[in-house]
Amino acid sequence: MSKYLLGVDNGGTMAKAALFTTDGNEIAVASRKVNAIQPQPGYDERDMLEIWSTTADAIKEVITTSGVDASEIAGVACAGHGNGVYLVDGDGNPVYNAIYSTDGRAQSYIDKWMADGVNEKALPMTTQCLWAAQPNAILSWFRDEKPEVMEKTKWVLMCKDYIRFRMTGNIAAELTDMSGTSLMNVVTGEYDDRVLEVFGLSGIKDILPPLVKTADICGGITAEAAAATGLKEGTPVAGGMFDIDACGLASGIIDEGQMSLVAGTWGNNQYISKEPLIDSGLFMTSCYSMPGWYLMLEGSPTSASNLEWFVTRFFEAERAEAKAAGKSVYQYCDERVASVIDDDMDITFLPFLYGSNATAGAKGSLIGLEGFHTRAHVLRAVYEGIVFGHHTHLQRLLKFRSVPDVIRFTGGAARSELWVQMFADCFQIPVEIPAGTELGALGAAIAAGVAVGCYASYEEAVKAMTKVGRRQEPNAAKQQQYADKYGKYVAVIDALSGVW
Repeated sequence: MSKYLLGVDNGGTMAKAALFTTDGNEIAVASRKVNAIQPQPGYDERDMLEIWSTTADAIKEVITTSGVDASEIAGVACAGHGNGVYLVDGDGNPVYNAIYSTDGRAQSYIDKWMADGVNEKALPMTTQCLWAAQPNAILSWFRDEKPEVMEKTKWVLMCKDYIRFRMTGNIAAELTDMSGTSLMNVVTGEYDDRVLEVFGLSGIKDILPPLVKTADICGGITAEAAAATGLKEGTPVAGGMFDIDACGLASGIIDEGQMSLVAGTWGNNQYISKEPLIDSGLFMTSCYSMPGWYLMLEGSPTSASNLEWFVTRFFEAERAEAKAAGKSVYQYCDERVASVIDDDMDITFLPFLYGSNATAGAKGSLIGLEGFHTRAHVLRAVYEGIVFGHHTHLQRLLKFRSVPDVIRFTGGAARSELWVQMFADCFQIPVEIPAGTELGALGAAIAAGVAVGCYASYEEAVKAMTKVGRRQEPNAAKQQQYADKYGKYVAVIDALSGVW
């Protein structure tokens, strides 16, 4: 009997599910958009019940359209965005909306901790920088601003931990996700009273769930979840992982020589090592899905979510036209950018709509507009600004390691050959796109394959289930052009640093 593996991926805007054969062939995919809730500037929330219902609907569609009998699905695993918080009571019911990883309500706590030197005390244990959407800051905000929510809270979960709970009825916190929250000791891979104490959060120890690993079996699909998803009751569900780990696995990242890039809601740029890197100049070190490995990450919400905002605000008519024509609005965007790719324009876009990887408090900006510019010119500047946001992170990573021979590229932006070429030309490094359309879900499916014994190791699973879809070489003739543009991008940030 054939075996299939189901991967689920909950990102910043979409709930996605994909079914794979055990050799990595994508059989069916489905997705559902999750509505954003932004009650005031700087707040970014989602309805937790909606997240589950949309995820369940996507899974049901995948099973239906694939024609695969649910009994042939050997295992399930979930990936999801990291950080933010999902707070539930003793019965697993939400006590508040999900807080997303682009939320900024707790920035004042970060400012205070930085001023008081708390970051320096925490870094040797947490191995990461502090930022407003991490649970340590958000939980501090709830404690002070909405204590009634904390009184109802029994467990603090991450996104995919909540989805796994809805599938199995079992509460657990998976290691890769929790290792990115500044709530545990990444070096030891365990909760640590000293970490909670340094942030003044000793009182939350009892609401941190027991830790599991990516490929641990955490229960089976319940009867209720089976009815909602179409999965067979009892199907094993693995621990799952932080979505950056999922994209790393789907990109074939199993040794120190490789690097991967995720251009989605967040711009993540990463590599793995057997030794944790602890440096205030690095955004984050976390535990990787492969036991004994650490993931070094430079990331920020300066990536494709900025394009999503621009398209939503200024291309709604084109979205309708594209839908009527049976194509994506982003194909339309590519066409518009291609039409002006060689124009002599001098617009700089700062991709800081949801946060900055430069000066604290910096905001999204368009600099250099003139009367002859069209929306196509501005759109090209948005594409370039997001490339430069990633380039900033790449330069930081290269302080700690050698230039890779190739970068594996995933995320929504990977679908655009034109945009990927801009990345390759700016980096002057070849870029490879893994085969498949839902790489986060593929990474989760790889973990499910290890968990249920289809493969003896991650290395074996990755080699069997991942392939390169295409490779794009850098154009050496573009090197100076992008170097000059990036230089201006940095100069604009420096010039505006006093404004924020």
